Amino acid sequence: MNVKAQIPNFFTMLNLWCGCVAVVFVSYTEYEIGFFFVCLGIFFDFFDGFFARKFGVSGPLGVQLDSLADMVTSGVVPGYVMYQMLLDSRVFLVAQWYHIALPFLGFIITLGACYRLAKFNIDTRQSDSFIGLPTPANALFMTSLPLVLMAYPNDAIIALLDNQWILIGITLLSAYVMNAEIPLFSLKIKNFSFAKYKLQIFFLVISVLLLIFLQILAVPLIIIIYVLLSIVDNYFKLTA
Repeated sequence: MNVKAQIPNFFTMLNLWCGCVAVVFVSYTEYEIGFFFVCLGIFFDFFDGFFARKFGVSGPLGVQLDSLADMVTSGVVPGYVMYQMLLDSRVFLVAQWYHIALPFLGFIITLGACYRLAKFNIDTRQSDSFIGLPTPANALFMTSLPLVLMAYPNDAIIALLDNQWILIGITLLSAYVMNAEIPLFSLKIKNFSFAKYKLQIFFLVISVLLLIFLQILAVPLIIIIYVLLSIVDNYFKLTA
């Protein structure tokens, strides 16, 4: 058995394990621990690709394992988080049939992630950058929302994140953005050239500052800024 060929798969399995653990903690509404294991899973997800490229052992098995692991960590978990947030929404205090059914719409995120992952595997355009929001970025966005609600329990945040219609809107937008034909600028900086990578450097600086000053609130803001900057960048490229 080629040991080197199994190292990336080992990290992929760690990603899957983290996703399974996150599901358990989300089921108990332990969102902080669930978020931690999603972050840990994404960390392992990075290294499976890193070692596959380093050892030159990329293959169809690794591709399939990677997608299956991501389906749990970056597909099932964020959908379950949204289900729980919809279930806990203040609007569901009155038990009507549609109040019981509506939380399950949160799993539209899971469906969108599944479609995104399948499409990614056969899309040859996404080797250096992404088209549509990657599932790990979407998972970070979704799993951070209940933490934002707990960390900033003011009227504005509650009005946004404790309202079932806004949450459903976020759900639908999430599934769309993951699969939309929106080119996102690459975060890979191969050599330090400010002129060539000024957008990436600007984004990284903004991200670090937001994390320092806003902490958990920075996570969804960074994802939103990434998408918006990409849209603006695409517009200027088209009009140049």
